[in-house]
Amino acid sequence: MLQNRVDPKGNIIATSARGAWLGNRGQLHGRGKTILRPFKHQAWIICLLQFKDRHREVMSPNLWTELFFLDEATAFAAGHRPCFECRREDANRFKAAWLKGNPQYGFDHKVTIGKIDAVIHAERIAKDGGKVTCEAVGSDLPDGVFIEIGGEPYLVTGGKIFRWTPFGYEEGLPLPIHVVTVLTPRSVVEAFRAGYKVQVGLIL
Repeated sequence: MLQNRVDPKGNIIATSARGAWLGNRGQLHGRGKTILRPFKHQAWIICLLQFKDRHREVMSPNLWTELFFLDEATAFAAGHRPCFECRREDANRFKAAWLKGNPQYGFDHKVTIGKIDAVIHAERIAKDGGKVTCEAVGSDLPDGVFIEIGGEPYLVTGGKIFRWTPFGYEEGLPLPIHVVTVLTPRSVVEAFRAGYKVQVGLIL
């Protein structure tokens, strides 16, 4: 079992559960298909599992490391964003929503995605390698955001929260109305609020 699945905190874990999306942070593995580092560059992307009949052997030598996500909401919580090659329409939708939701940076539609990646990178991983979080009132959060309660990740959707597992989400609980810890990067939360519709996985 390879260590190539990503949880909402951005950790790369080993599980037998299958993913709905492919991810890329650069070449993370070494010989023996062992993960050596959490990322190689700031462009953490979410890709289609199939694109233009391309076929890859997972964790091939000297190539980027294939990561997998339960759903798009998990990938965003970990700090990824849509790929401009295989998901151009979604990537453009995300960029437009990100710009609309984050006017404080003064970016316009001509800004390179690299500058947005730099903002997201600072919001997802601290200098010590830990997960960056923020706080917000639970009832004010848009669908698709992840929060943390008791050390466990929960998806916010449909006015409820659902505990994440590698295989899907457990039965919903009431959405907290108090201040909660948010796992999804702050600027991505604002992109959701500005209209980006995120795909969520199976509720068990």
